[in-house]
Amino acid sequence: MALPKTARVTVAALLLAVAVGGVILLNRHESRASTQSTDDAYVQADFTTVAPQVSGTVDAVLIKDNQVVKAGDLLATIEDSDFIVAVNSAKAQVEGAKATVAGLEARLVQQETAIRQAQAALDADNASLKLARTNRARYSNLAADGSGTLQALQQAEAQLSIQLAAQQRNQAGLQAAREQVGILKADLQKARAAHSQALSGQASAELKLSYTRIRAPVGGTIGQKSVRVGAFVNAGKPLLAIVPLDAVYVAANFRETQLARVRAGHVVDIQVDALPGQVLKGKVESLGPASGVSYSAVAPHNATGNFTKIVQRLPVRISIDRGQPAAAMLRVGMSVTPMIRVGEKG
Repeated sequence: MALPKTARVTVAALLLAVAVGGVILLNRHESRASTQSTDDAYVQADFTTVAPQVSGTVDAVLIKDNQVVKAGDLLATIEDSDFIVAVNSAKAQVEGAKATVAGLEARLVQQETAIRQAQAALDADNASLKLARTNRARYSNLAADGSGTLQALQQAEAQLSIQLAAQQRNQAGLQAAREQVGILKADLQKARAAHSQALSGQASAELKLSYTRIRAPVGGTIGQKSVRVGAFVNAGKPLLAIVPLDAVYVAANFRETQLARVRAGHVVDIQVDALPGQVLKGKVESLGPASGVSYSAVAPHNATGNFTKIVQRLPVRISIDRGQPAAAMLRVGMSVTPMIRVGEKG
């Protein structure tokens, strides 16, 4: 039975419209869509790994698995006897260096007194030498005119020689005393440097002692706990992780063809596989600077042989709006499906 002409025209028009629409839809770029979503997305957090800064035997563990802690809370302690001994030894070295400095300072004061004594002796020698020269001149005159004896002149000359020798001796003593000041000052400078080094050693020993008390660097929930009482731990070996569940975010990997119009600040609806029926709100925080394969240790080389084009994925960081009760149930690693509302900013 043939269709009426009007019906045939209507059907033809509908078929043409469907064909045109299909062509337009097939040729429309993926990034033109008003929403962009992916199931390659997971809940993440910038968790902190806690490791001891000194090696030793654990003598106390003060936290449990999955416990919530605050920054500064004591997590565990390492047996500290050896570190206390080191601190006491460092303190003794500081006291010894301090005593050496004090002794040298006292010797410098004493040396100044010795210099004054040597100077006084030299002054006395100068006075005696002046008198000896006067006596020699007088006895020489007396011996010349016959008023004095030759013996008296010889005694005056001998006394002058003795005073000259004493003057030279005391001059040398004064010079030595003055030079000794420079030696003492150099020794004092070395002693003060040794004192500073001892103080640094004491500070280092006290710092290592403080490291025997392992504290939480950030607040969060304890995870991956492996520390046990009696276990020997090495410096730098991770003991546990602290996950800040109040600061989780979504790391989503979108196809490069989806991101032409995506910008930071766009609103995101987040569906969580573990929370059916719940839709969390978030925002695009940032777009990654490179695709995941760009960070690969062995990057692909497409310059030789056959080439097959593969659409790359780029990471997008999505923050989760605060004040949503369901957000407290998120855990790192959960699978989610974010839907970005392109062009809509919150």
